[in-house]
Amino acid sequence: MLLDSLKRLEATIEAETEALDTNAEIDIEAVNRAKSQSLLELTRLARTVSADEIDATTGIVLARLHDKLTRNQVAVARHLRAVEEIGDTLAATLRAADSDGTYSARIGR
Repeated sequence: MLLDSLKRLEATIEAETEALDTNAEIDIEAVNRAKSQSLLELTRLARTVSADEIDATTGIVLARLHDKLTRNQVAVARHLRAVEEIGDTLAATLRAADSDGTYSARIGR
């Protein structure tokens, strides 16, 4: 059961990262729902499974998931920075369009 849950989360994370890396269309709400569901499943399972019960196969999947989460974090951060830059550019453009130069520190603006 734990292994199945980890593999589902792994597939979700991998799909999201791939979509972000290739600028493919992605249903963020669906991805977030799937990640939340996986977190809930893993939280419940963590209460019933001790570290001694984790076999080698599960350990490999956990290590692989860790690597995929790291890649996902980089991809999400890159997209957030892009959104911030676009927002800053739009804000600067709007400020420039609204200003007639009356209160500008520069003369002739």
